[in-house]
Amino acid sequence: MKNKKNILILCTGNSCRSQIAEGWFRYFTGGQANIYSAGIETHGVNPKAIATMAEAGIDISFHTSNLVEEYLEIEFDYILTVCDHAAENCPVIPTKNAKRIHYNFSDPSKIKGTEIEIEAAFRATRDEIKTFVKNLTKEIYSVSLKTN
Repeated sequence: MKNKKNILILCTGNSCRSQIAEGWFRYFTGGQANIYSAGIETHGVNPKAIATMAEAGIDISFHTSNLVEEYLEIEFDYILTVCDHAAENCPVIPTKNAKRIHYNFSDPSKIKGTEIEIEAAFRATRDEIKTFVKNLTKEIYSVSLKTN
C-alpha cells in the first residue's frame, strides 16, 4: 500500500463499535494508515469488545477511549461514523478534504439477554464491521487484502 492515510472512526462512547473498527483497520492496512478512534464521550474500552476481537486474533486490549476533541488538529482523509448518534451529534471536525462515511452498526452493548445471546451479538457486530472495513480498505487503497 502507498500513500499513508489518516482515518478517524467515531462513535458515541468510543468503547465498542469504534474500537472494533479501529482493530480491523489496523489489521487490514497493516500499518500503512494512521488509525484513530474517538467518541463524543468516553466510556472506556468494553471488555466484551476486547474478548470478541481476541477470538478473531486481533488484540485491542491496548486501545484507549478518547474524545474527538483530542484529534481536531489532524488532517483526516476519511472520517467514519459507526452509529447514528455520533453522526448526528459529533462536533464539526475542521478538515479540508476528508471523505465522510456513515454506517450505523448494531450496538451489542445494548443487548439484554443471556451471556450466550450477548456474546453472539458481539460476534455478529464484529463480523459485520470486519466485512465493512475490509471492503472500505480495498476501496481506499485499491489493493488485495489478507483473506481472513
